[in-house]
Amino acid sequence: MSAPPLDTTAVLPLIEDAVTAPSMHNAQPWKFVLRPHDRRIELHGDPERAMLHTDPDLRALHLGCAAALFNLRVAAADSGWETAVTLLPDNDRPLHLADAVLRETTAADPALTALHPAVRRRHTSRFPFTDEEIPPAVQDALCAAALLEGARLVLPDAWHTEAVLELVHDSEHSEEMDPAVREEAARWIHTDAAPDGPRDAGIPGYAFGPRQLGSRAPVRDFGTWSPVPGRESAVFEQNPRIALLGTSEDTPADWLRAGQALQRVLLRATADGLVASMTSQPLEWPELRWAVRDPVAPMGHVHMVLRLGYGPQGPSTPRRPAAEVLDVR
Repeated sequence: MSAPPLDTTAVLPLIEDAVTAPSMHNAQPWKFVLRPHDRRIELHGDPERAMLHTDPDLRALHLGCAAALFNLRVAAADSGWETAVTLLPDNDRPLHLADAVLRETTAADPALTALHPAVRRRHTSRFPFTDEEIPPAVQDALCAAALLEGARLVLPDAWHTEAVLELVHDSEHSEEMDPAVREEAARWIHTDAAPDGPRDAGIPGYAFGPRQLGSRAPVRDFGTWSPVPGRESAVFEQNPRIALLGTSEDTPADWLRAGQALQRVLLRATADGLVASMTSQPLEWPELRWAVRDPVAPMGHVHMVLRLGYGPQGPSTPRRPAAEVLDVR
């Protein structure tokens, strides 16, 4: 006897969890298609929400969509389902990124279920962190989380950290000199002085965090181009703790694995009391991206620079309603 079709009302909460994932400029470049009789949820990339100037290969789009896929897997496990995922199931449609088939089970993955409370608590924090050290056991757990998804997380030494921070600074200068980059980002920045854009996505002014004073934490400052009246300044941590997430190869399938690894790391960090922010600035410039990696590490391609530590949790940012991103066919 075949399994009954999936009920849309049961799937909507899973999508609500999925869309809390991070994405470049919080553009939320995902679409889901529910095939109830096949018990399948398709994940598609939305090219209308892509950053075609800073992300022409759609690598960041794949990362964001894959982070949403991982959230879907966590939510499904918490609801008593196991999820069979196929990446890039249709060669003729490259933005059909994944299929997730849900099956009822009495033994949902406990490691995924344990991460579910962190799904709604995880927010990007662009605020100052303390200088408190991250315990080695917590660092090891984050690295293990990335490995579970087929990626690697490297916490670089002081020399390599300094080199990456310099590359972040170089990329910030490149952005300042490129009007196309500023124009593309402006669509997703919402302040009283910013042009109107989709208000169920993007970065609102309250999430910018304060301006940095006398420090070089790798935090993308959206307020550089769209000033927020009354925005405060603050001293950030003097020795930022960064991590590099990447894979050995650089194909769309690798990007999807990296995006799921990124979200697993972020949820693990949240569950362990850490806060995080992310930047892809030096990775958006081909002449800088190759220099971010450690030349002696097995990670051939870096996909994200994370800043980790202890500090205030960032505020939640807008999300599109689940019903808006889910199509039932």
